[in-house]
This record gives sequence, C-alpha cells and structure tokens, in this order.
Amino acid sequence: MLAKTFGAAVYGVNATIITIEVTVGQGLHFFMVGLPDSAVKESEQRVEASLKHLGYRMPRQKIVVNLAPADIRKEGSAYDLPIGLCILQSSEQISPKRNLEDYVIMGELSLDGRLRPIKGVLPIAIEARKRGYKGFVLPAENAQEAAIVNNLDIIGVETMQDAAEFFEGKKDIDPLVTDTRDLFLNQINAYEVDFSHVQGQENIKRAMEIAAAGGHNVIMIGPPGAGKTMLAKRLPSILPPLTLQEALETTKIHSVAGKLGSRANLIATRPYRAPHHTISDAALVGGGSFPQPGEISLAHNGVLFLDELPEFKRSALEVMRQPLEDRRVSISRAKWAVEFPASFMLIASMNPCPCGYYNHPDKECVCGPGVVQKYLAKISGPLLDRIDLHVEVTPVSFDQMTANRPAEPSETIRERVIRARDIQTARFEGQNGIYSNAMMPSQLVKEVCQIGDAGRALLKTAMERLGLSARAYDRILKVSRTIADLAGTEEIRIEHLAEAIQYRSLDRENWAG
Repeated sequence: MLAKTFGAAVYGVNATIITIEVTVGQGLHFFMVGLPDSAVKESEQRVEASLKHLGYRMPRQKIVVNLAPADIRKEGSAYDLPIGLCILQSSEQISPKRNLEDYVIMGELSLDGRLRPIKGVLPIAIEARKRGYKGFVLPAENAQEAAIVNNLDIIGVETMQDAAEFFEGKKDIDPLVTDTRDLFLNQINAYEVDFSHVQGQENIKRAMEIAAAGGHNVIMIGPPGAGKTMLAKRLPSILPPLTLQEALETTKIHSVAGKLGSRANLIATRPYRAPHHTISDAALVGGGSFPQPGEISLAHNGVLFLDELPEFKRSALEVMRQPLEDRRVSISRAKWAVEFPASFMLIASMNPCPCGYYNHPDKECVCGPGVVQKYLAKISGPLLDRIDLHVEVTPVSFDQMTANRPAEPSETIRERVIRARDIQTARFEGQNGIYSNAMMPSQLVKEVCQIGDAGRALLKTAMERLGLSARAYDRILKVSRTIADLAGTEEIRIEHLAEAIQYRSLDRENWAG
C-alpha cells in the first residue's frame, strides 16, 4: 500500500515542497531514495525506536521511502515525523480519517516518540499557505512561530502518537491562531534601551540621528570607556519602526538560522547584532556546506555593530564589501546558489591606536612612531569608502556623568528621523532599490545634492586645507542632504555642508600624522 504526504526543504530563506512517499511490500530491507543526506538516512533508526516505544511496530518487510523531487538534496532530521506516519498508514496500523495529503508535516523524533523543534518553520508555513494546503503539522514548540502565517491550520503535536491520533480522528487538536497584526503593533517599539539613559555626548547623539535619518554607515573613533558601545546599542531605538513586510522578512531569516527559540513570535523591533572580532568569514557573511545566513543577514533591516574594527580579520572585513554595496549576499556551491538579504546599517568602533589614548585630552599615548598609522591601515580604503560618517568620541567628564539634566528620549529623536525618511521616500519614489540618501549612486548624487557657489567654495577650501581625499566628496554631499532633510529644507545650505565636513576624520591625510 502506498502512503503519501508532504514536507519541505529550505534553501536560502525560501522553502520548496517535498513529496514523501512510502510503500511497504514483499522483501526485508529499508530503502530511502531521493538524494537524502546522512541525517535523513538515520531517520530509519529514530522512526523504528519511536514506533516501538509508542506501541506500534516497524514492518519486517521491504520499505521504500521516496523523497521527491529526486534531484534536490534533502538535509536534516525534520522528515522523521512524515516518514513515520506514512509507514503507519502504508502498513495499515492506522486508518486516517483526515487525509495526510492535505497537510505539510515536519518534525524530528526522539527515541521515545516525542518531537523536537526544527529550523525554518516560518518559510515552510508561508509556502504551505501559498500552495493551498489545509494545514501544517509540526512540533508544538514551533507552533507559535508557524502561527504568524494566517489562513493555515497550525497543528502543534507533542508526540508522533498525537499526530497519528489526530489523523485517525481519535483526537481533536485546535489550530493555533495568532493575531499577527495586533502582536506586531504591541511590540513595534519595545526597546530595552533608550537615548534618555545617556548623559552628555550630544555631538555623538547628533551623528547617530543623522545616520539613522539617512541610513548612513558610521565609524566611531575614541578611547576605551568613552561610550561607543553604549551609543551603538541605542541606535535601533531611533530608527523608523519596521513595517509588517520587513518584520516578516527579518523573522524568516532568524527562523532559517534557528535563532527564534521555542516561544518565537514575529520580530517587531529592528535587530542588533554585535559579533566578536574573532568571527570567521563564513559566520559573518554566511556559508557552510549547507549555506546558512551569517551575522550580516541576521542584522537585515537593523544594525550590525563591529566593535574594535581593526581587530577583525582582514579577510572577514573584505568579504563584507560587496554585501554593503548590493545589500544582499550570494553564496554559490557546485550544484546550487542561495541568496540571503543583507540590508543593514554598519556601525563600527575603534580605538585611535593600540593603547587607545592617541588624541586623548588627559592621558598620554605610549605608542611608538608610525604605530598609529599602521593600526589605522588595518582598515582598507574600499571598506572605509563605504562608511559615510567618521565620528570622534571623547570621554564624558565627571560633571556630565553626574548631572541630573534630562536627556532627550529615543521617541523624540525617532519622530524627527521618520519625518526625514518620509521626505526621502517621496524623493526616491520610482527609483528601484533606493530608499534612503545613503543608497544614492554617484549620478543621482549630482542630481539630488546640488549646492550653490558659496557651498562649492566651502567644500573646495575644506578639501584642500583638511587634506580630504577625493572619496570624501560624494559622502559629504550625501550626509549634507540628510542634514537638510532633518532641518526640513529643500536646498543644502552652507551650515549643512559645514556639519557634514566635520564627519570625515579618517579622510584627513594628517589625522594620524
């Protein structure tokens, strides 16, 4: 007798439906075909142990399991549950009243028949709804995540016996229902940190506001303990709230990476990722034999913070250059290629020198001649070229730290940022893939960032006197356009250009001289 149901395989951030067919007939061996990997092949042992523990039997006959389409490699242990249920139906140990073919079924089995959580539930649920399946049967721990998808019966089960009894009609399991929109709106700005907690550092807060308003990348240069990490952590709280579409896209990536946990819900706040500087290239941009999203994709629609930038491996930083430009990362293998989205704001921080006290107002730098320049040279020009704002961070004085003056909350700053982003949305309407000032290519900069004669004279003088490099020109114009948007003015004024010029510290030829 042939039994048939459906599962799914996740490639990149999208799922592909897999047909699972089982037949039990004359013979003695267990065969699994359809390009399964070792983890899938091992399901024979897990399924047999589970069936025996739950009071069923493993047929001592020829069992053929087919996973179609046969040219797609199947990986992982999530096919245990559908294979087990198909064996029960094919060997006539259960007589389903509910048709297995109406459902997508996924789950990893323990030896006692309990179900373990799996990865990539959200893209599978999205694909199941798209294909018109009645429901999705999966481990109870993953049900909350799958319930983000509406118009699909989400059936969470604890054991394979629960699933078998559900299909036999012996047990009714109510589909889990979640009001996704209500859940999203309740958590949309639920950040644990706020700019109101930061005393002093008004110039850095201003730079962060400009970065958030224009989607600009930032590097902060300052001594240890100056507050660089604290300020970076608070940047997501002043970014515009996620749209429902962005939230769904972000949650899909975290689902594929298995980062959502058992009580998973829709990610409603912008992600903040801060990998350690010992991270490998593949962990940063994504990869592996079966490609998984890296930190830059987990930071999609949010912030990637690289603390102590010069300490990162040169190769890891260099592989970030293309994703910074394209806002996606492509990982190619011999037989297939996957693409992960990677539209994030890069916030980097670094000490000005190995000892950390170059240009410090109170402490003296102990680095030898040429050491500072060598330290800064660890960051390549092409990477620095993709960072719009260079901000010098100075330590906060004792008086500033102990002052009880109320600082501006994130909510107030966020309102100004949203107004500036609305201006940019209107400006770039019809421009494919451009949503903020930071995304403008050079030809669009000339069109959008026009300045008067006085502005050109100021920019020329600044570049000559401060020794700014040629790559600083476009960056200054982009940042000044954002400052003008924050001010609500159509034209870029001299004061906007002057403020933008001061955010090019590392481009000054004599900065570390």
